[in-house]
Amino acid sequence: MSCVKTEGAQPAEKGRDGLDFNPYEMMEPRLPGKTPKNRKNGAEVKNRNLEPEGVYRPDYNILTPNMRSPEYVQMSTAAAITLGVTTGRMYRCSCTRCLNLLLTYPEGCRANCAYCGLARHREAERNYADRNFIRVDWPAVPMDVVIDKVAGDGGNSPFHRMCISMITHPNSDADTVAVLKKWTDRIDPEAIPVSILSNPTTMGRADVQKLKDLGADIFTVALDAATPELFDRTRGKGVQSPHKWSKYWEVLQDARDIFGPQKFGVHIIVGMGETEHDVLNLVQKIVDMGGHNHMFCFFPEQGSLMDHLPATPRDQWRRVQLGRYLIDYCDARVDHMKFDDHGRVTDFGLPTGEMDDIINDGLAFRTSGCPGKFQDDISACDRPYGDSPPSDIASYPFQPDRKDIRKIRKQLEIPHRLV
Repeated sequence: MSCVKTEGAQPAEKGRDGLDFNPYEMMEPRLPGKTPKNRKNGAEVKNRNLEPEGVYRPDYNILTPNMRSPEYVQMSTAAAITLGVTTGRMYRCSCTRCLNLLLTYPEGCRANCAYCGLARHREAERNYADRNFIRVDWPAVPMDVVIDKVAGDGGNSPFHRMCISMITHPNSDADTVAVLKKWTDRIDPEAIPVSILSNPTTMGRADVQKLKDLGADIFTVALDAATPELFDRTRGKGVQSPHKWSKYWEVLQDARDIFGPQKFGVHIIVGMGETEHDVLNLVQKIVDMGGHNHMFCFFPEQGSLMDHLPATPRDQWRRVQLGRYLIDYCDARVDHMKFDDHGRVTDFGLPTGEMDDIINDGLAFRTSGCPGKFQDDISACDRPYGDSPPSDIASYPFQPDRKDIRKIRKQLEIPHRLV
């Protein structure tokens, strides 16, 4: 069994109409359709009320059990393989060093983000626990089983970090606390640190403080969209979703105050209609606040409101990926870079020799996320092939070799010679 779905994905060397970037006017999501009453809020699952039995692997041909956090959590296929609750293999790498735990309910996430496979509009076609998310299935596992397995490994655990991913649901705040307490009662957070991928829409400052007090190490906010206009179009009123840019920033600032420097950060998706300058300007703002940036390459998630749109062209992605690394780790600044009339990077503001060394090192092109045990710029959350098929790697979940670097250099030289 493979960890990833290729879904017939086409290479992303060029965007639609031969463009090397995805312009705002092209990246318009579909509007969500109406959901039949008998499918709303997990009604089908709750009415059947099938008792869960151990690990549940998404299966579209059977009745989905009635599973709820904090008793149950979902995890990525890669994490499930690493934990040993399912089988599979991974192209060119081990599975993952981050145990990502996703809260789960029959009602599912009540937000409707246009690019997300977990979005509310999908209840019309698929029960929550069966939906794909960042290109893979997410098995549901009893939380007690998760903790027993990790605690049983002791100091030999393959996981460098655990992350609780919240969703937009009335119980999400309380259940995040419950999952965190269960974890820290058995597992030392000094040995396996805990990150929180938050849901700012339902949170206040006291909620952020409580998670810090209970042992969470890093707090992240998934802005995803790089500008307020794009946020509203893909996560707010534009798709009948409750999220607000101002609320996300309010909670992000709370996290800065409570968790402190380098212990908070944001997720950003590249290629949804923003310019490269938009993204790197946001990256700079977060760094100036004392935070860090986790970057994702847009890939049209099957079943989402943006699944008809092109993936991020590789040249756009590589330029932004490199710029993010330079700002986060090399003391570069966006105001020292140069951009063309389309907001594309034309000059990173560093000497050619220094740029060559950074590109050849390859770390800039690995998956970005919360740090693991090796070094700050090597993420524990390597999300293997979460934003691309293995045939056209966007974020490398392993150290790129010479052949990979040659390919990256070729992508960076479109349309400008940058090194």
